[in-house]
Amino acid sequence: MRWKLLIVAALLAALAGTLPLLLGFYFGVIGSTPETFSELFLKPNTRILLSLILPVATITYSSIFVYRHTARRRALQATITALLAVLLTFAALKLDAMLLNKSPRSHHSFPSLKHDA
Repeated sequence: MRWKLLIVAALLAALAGTLPLLLGFYFGVIGSTPETFSELFLKPNTRILLSLILPVATITYSSIFVYRHTARRRALQATITALLAVLLTFAALKLDAMLLNKSPRSHHSFPSLKHDA
């Protein structure tokens, strides 16, 4: 197997796919950073869902690139590249949600009972 090709292709796919997405979240062009992945899919924002096209396209392109540039076990190497790129993309999005989230999280789920009068 060509591990260097697989790792470099997956890293580049994750970087090229998530960097514009993370910058869009940071500067507020796409919207606010979702706190969890379930929030991303339960409350769909058209801008966020359309921005996920870029990571999917880069992962697909990297898998095809690896498939075309290997001689043996093509499908296996393309699949490994896609899975590694997906894991790296999710890790980058999760790290962004943890580090760059601007709203502070409350540690309790009950509303405050204080009344300002």
